[in-house]
Amino acid sequence: MRRFWCLLVKILTRLSFGDFQWCKRKELMDRLNGSANLMIVSDLDFTMVDHDDPENLALLRFNALWEAYYRHNSLLVFSTGRSPTIYGELRKQKPLLTPDITIMSVGTEITYGESMVPDDGWKQYLDHKWNRDIVMEETAKFPELTLQSETEQRPHKVSFYLEKGKAPNVTQTLSKRLENRGLDVKIIYSNGIALDVLPQAAGKGQALAFLLEKLKADEQGPINTLVCGDSGNDAELFTVPEVNGVLVSNAQEELLQWYAENARGNPRIIHATERCAAAIVQAIGNFSLGPNVSPRDIGDLMSNRKVHSPSHEVVMFYIFYERWRRGEVENPEQYIQKLKSVFHSTGNFVHPSGIDQPMHQTIDTLAKAFGDKTGKDFRVWVDCISLAEVSLGSWLVKFDKWELSGNESRGCSTKALMNAKVDVPDEYTWMHLHHTWLDDVGGQDDVSWLL
Repeated sequence: MRRFWCLLVKILTRLSFGDFQWCKRKELMDRLNGSANLMIVSDLDFTMVDHDDPENLALLRFNALWEAYYRHNSLLVFSTGRSPTIYGELRKQKPLLTPDITIMSVGTEITYGESMVPDDGWKQYLDHKWNRDIVMEETAKFPELTLQSETEQRPHKVSFYLEKGKAPNVTQTLSKRLENRGLDVKIIYSNGIALDVLPQAAGKGQALAFLLEKLKADEQGPINTLVCGDSGNDAELFTVPEVNGVLVSNAQEELLQWYAENARGNPRIIHATERCAAAIVQAIGNFSLGPNVSPRDIGDLMSNRKVHSPSHEVVMFYIFYERWRRGEVENPEQYIQKLKSVFHSTGNFVHPSGIDQPMHQTIDTLAKAFGDKTGKDFRVWVDCISLAEVSLGSWLVKFDKWELSGNESRGCSTKALMNAKVDVPDEYTWMHLHHTWLDDVGGQDDVSWLL
């Protein structure tokens, strides 16, 4: 067995990370091996992301829940009004997971995976009775409209700022003028300030319906779909047949009005009592869609070692690691031997700088680092976990691990080898751990990265 692991480690360290892009390429749906168990379709700003929560605690709770229980057999879809440019900016600012699918620019763009491969079929579909030049000509006749930044102008979306009191008259008049020019458009006003002109076939709801049909044709349609939103441009999501929906407690006036007029009393759509990502977790429980207790809500992670999969093991360990360095673990002395039982005595750890050392030496270093992040804005999360059982009870786990310290985030692409314990099947032993910096993030010579 020892020779087997040595050989596997050698093979593992020679493979490029491109060989393990299971969740980062267009064929990512292949991992589902059939229908997705759950598809969550969520708006970002003030739905998945709470901009009034500087510590991002609700978002981190959702992240841990998703990676521990859902990543391997479900689909995460972000549906946002943001263009690719400012969506990318948000990903740098917040601990967002990598979605399987991204719907951007108010439903006018669909892309797949982290590489954001565009859906050309959707683009062709939107061309019907759409002419961007005519839209620009007609909107120029309205002094009330102020063009948004160039990054927000997309092939099938023209975006403006418009005062709330002027919106009804401008929307009605502009719609008639564009219809007279032979176009079939949709005008969406949201957040009390933003007006978007789109092809009639576009929008978050239509994009989701298109996507669901495509997944069903590939026999990968989700068993359950949960849509989540907070503003007017999310209303269409709730009209897609057979979806469950949640309005976050902080939903805006225009969406609350739509809910009151169209959905109040509908058992498939709820107005949550929780904000943002916490409302999404609440809805998972409300509709009985699957586990809804985040690993971050478990107190003593090392004593509660019963886990359900290697994914769950990874998530649980790195939450413990975060709490350890934040000094939030009570009676820390008792955990060092426990850690050494989790990490195999002959295992090794390859630091992102390239330093290779015995795992137990790394545990000794970690012991000395207890509380070194006390009082600091230090958070850890994992993203894009993927699994392969290389032999009975032996798992190769690939994931991205991120650390946020103050305003600086650093990420590593990580490969781990772990064994299910024969005598305790709900526990795993870590045999090998190998980090490599993601995209040259965070100084190559920085050896403060512990595990």
